[in-house]
Amino acid sequence: MKKVIIIGGGAAGLFAAVISARNGNEVTICERNPEPARKLNITGKGRCNLTNNCTRDEFFENITHNAKFLYSAYAKFDCVKTMDFFETLGIKLKTERGNRVFPESDRAKDISEALITECRRLGVIIKRFDVTKILTDEKTAVGVTDGADKIFGDKIIIATGGKSYPKTGSDGTGYELIKNLGIGVTKLSPSLVPIICNEKYCREMMGLSLKNVRLDVIQNGKKLYSEQGEMLFTDFGISGPLVLSASAHIVNFSGLKIFIDLKPALDEKTLDNRILRDFGDNPNRIFQNALDKLLPASMRPVMVALSGISPDKQVNSITKEERKNLISLFKQFPLTPINFRPIDEAIITRGGVDVKEINAKTMESKQYKNLYFAGEIIDVDAYTGGFNLQIAFSTAYSAAQDFE
Repeated sequence: MKKVIIIGGGAAGLFAAVISARNGNEVTICERNPEPARKLNITGKGRCNLTNNCTRDEFFENITHNAKFLYSAYAKFDCVKTMDFFETLGIKLKTERGNRVFPESDRAKDISEALITECRRLGVIIKRFDVTKILTDEKTAVGVTDGADKIFGDKIIIATGGKSYPKTGSDGTGYELIKNLGIGVTKLSPSLVPIICNEKYCREMMGLSLKNVRLDVIQNGKKLYSEQGEMLFTDFGISGPLVLSASAHIVNFSGLKIFIDLKPALDEKTLDNRILRDFGDNPNRIFQNALDKLLPASMRPVMVALSGISPDKQVNSITKEERKNLISLFKQFPLTPINFRPIDEAIITRGGVDVKEINAKTMESKQYKNLYFAGEIIDVDAYTGGFNLQIAFSTAYSAAQDFE
């Protein structure tokens, strides 16, 4: 029987513990919080979108960074195996819009409790222990210390999570453990995060949710992202599913613009005919009161101001050129992103242990024998929809399986 030490009692750490213990190993989880799975309990707004019921190709289409690194890990433990795993633990699952998989109970705690219960059944020790250093002998990891006590083992798995959600324990301290060993860590930044915009009119529309709009991210003339869905205006800029996904493609804000197509189902000619019809229903109506059928209330004053058309102008006096400018606003509503919201508001962290430092088949460090990585600590990330938790389970499985 070999001794496995897992640093971090989140999704990846608990899962790695179960797999390691099932393989006949003696497992200890070192968790700095009073109880494990704090972040897991709040994922999916407390419902836990634990994976995505998709094909292999669809899975990799949703990996935004270092997808090839995951080929081997995903082949060993894919979305179907994740669903089977939790169902064998007694969790009934359901698939919702976008193939997102949730527990039928809509309780994230059911997922964390199932993992913790299975750990205890298998004899896994969950110890409150704040690891401050990885102990090594030459180029082999041999244990961990909190500065006072030491725990020795045959395998160390680092599953400390990212830097987002610091109140749950994911505050980036795991990266320091790794850097202190001389292992490369890429630049850390927020991902799946709301975006701050320069325009004051975002605040004027605060709370407005738009559905079935298209969002395009353009940088120096190049399209980085384009997708249709839902978004939200806030006091600082924009948020919502489309915006979170778009943030995964933004590395810097130089020359960056965002355009919203408010009517993606209508081409410009069809939209012009629609506007003419609305204007024709009441030709003496003033412009500021003439957009009620086309736009939500809080957006109308903003569109009127941006159009350059006098608010008091009767619609029967609006010129073709003015309508053309108005249509352009509908099809390319402009926003200037200037920054992300703070990383503690991000769903995940972009960056982490450089994948060049890791054996993709086993998740073992290329520099240190018996040192492994699992979950968000690795520089791999994906869109929302259960893909990031699936990355955690796939990488944790590979890390837990490997013993020569």
